[in-house]
Amino acid sequence: MKTEALEPTPVTTGPASRDDAIISPPRVIQLKNILVPLDFSEMSLKSLQYATPFAQQFGAKLTLLHVVQPVDEAVRLEYPAFFASEQISGLQKQLEDIRATKIPADVPVDIAVRHNFVFDGIVEVAREIHADLIITTTHGYTGLKHLMVGSTAENIVRRAPCPVLVVREVEHDFV
Repeated sequence: MKTEALEPTPVTTGPASRDDAIISPPRVIQLKNILVPLDFSEMSLKSLQYATPFAQQFGAKLTLLHVVQPVDEAVRLEYPAFFASEQISGLQKQLEDIRATKIPADVPVDIAVRHNFVFDGIVEVAREIHADLIITTTHGYTGLKHLMVGSTAENIVRRAPCPVLVVREVEHDFV
C-alpha cells in the first residue's frame, strides 16, 4: 500500500499585502430604517438636521419616537384609561406637526409614542422596526449633573441593536 503526502493548503487570514487591503472594495452601507427619538426640546430637534439628509441619501424611512417616562406605578393606576389615550393623541399630533414643518414631504416617516423608561423604550422600538441607525442628541452633562441625571444617550449606545449617532449641542457639525 502506497501513501502519498499531501501538500498542506495555505491558510489565508487576510489580504496578501497592505496594498490588497487598501484596494479591497468598500462595504456598502444600507440604511432602510432610521429611528429618531425626540423629547420636543430644541436640542432633540437638532437630530433631524442629520436624520433628514441620511434618509434622503439612502432612501430610508424615519421613525419619530417620543417616549413618556412612567410615573410611579401606584400613581399611574389612579389615572383613568382615557387620559392615556388623550395624552398619546396629543403627542402624536406634536410629532405630526414636526413631520410637516421640519421634514420634506418626499421622506417617508412613521410616528410612535411609547410609555416606558426612555432608553428602554428607544431600544425596544429600534428592535421592533429593525432600525439600521438611531440618531439621538445629548446635552453633554458632565460631573455631578451627569451622575444625578445620567445619560440617556449613553444607555442607548450601550444597549442599542444597531449603530447610534449621537449629536451634541455645541460641537463640530458635519451637515
